[in-house]
Order: sequence, then structure tokens, then C-alpha cells
Amino acid sequence: MTDQKPTRKEILRPLHLVGIALGAGIFATVVTLVSTGAFTDRVNMSIAKGTYEGLTPLGLGLVIGGASFIVTLLGLAMLMLAVDPADVTKTIDRPVLYDDKHPAPSGDDSGGETPPTGAAPAP
Repeated sequence: MTDQKPTRKEILRPLHLVGIALGAGIFATVVTLVSTGAFTDRVNMSIAKGTYEGLTPLGLGLVIGGASFIVTLLGLAMLMLAVDPADVTKTIDRPVLYDDKHPAPSGDDSGGETPPTGAAPAP
């Protein structure tokens, strides 16, 4: 059985990025609604009587959720610009944070450190 590694294009599809931004917007809306007391009788009765001053909790929640959606989507789009298009089709088969110059630790008992260039290995 072969291990098929996903490419970056498969990992970062645009629809997934819109879904992440939508999730962030919905989360911000729910948090705003709960924190402003949109589900309490006092606020709902005040809105029904017309004595509630200012933006209603539902309106505020929609504004905050929409702003969160747009900011998240723009932030993810800006991060996508940092990805080199040539790297999109490459498979990820090594640790990402290692330099290309130094190989990954091989599991020896030296603590994972490689000796500096030109230095003799420790006995």
C-alpha cells in the first residue's frame, strides 16, 4: 500500500479557505449575540416595546460577523500570496522547519545535533 501525500494545492483549496472564514464569522456572530444578551427576556421585551436604544444585538452580531468574515478571508488570501506557485505542486515529504542545507536528524544518540562544518565528530 502506497502512502499518497497530499499536495499543497489539495490542502489549500479556495473553497476550504472561504469555509474557514465563514466559520470564523459565524463564531464571532454567536459570541456577540451571547455577550450582548440577545437571548434574554429583558433585551427582547425592550426591543419589542421600542425602548431599546442603539443597534440591536442581532444587527451588531451581523456587523461583527461580517467584518470577521471579511478580515479572515483577506488575511488568508494575503497568506496565500506568500506561497510560491512552483511549490504548490510539490509534495510535502520532509519536516517543514528544517533547512535544506542540514539533513533531518537520523535518530542517532548524538542528541540530534550535527557537528559544525569542518569540525571532527565527538567521540
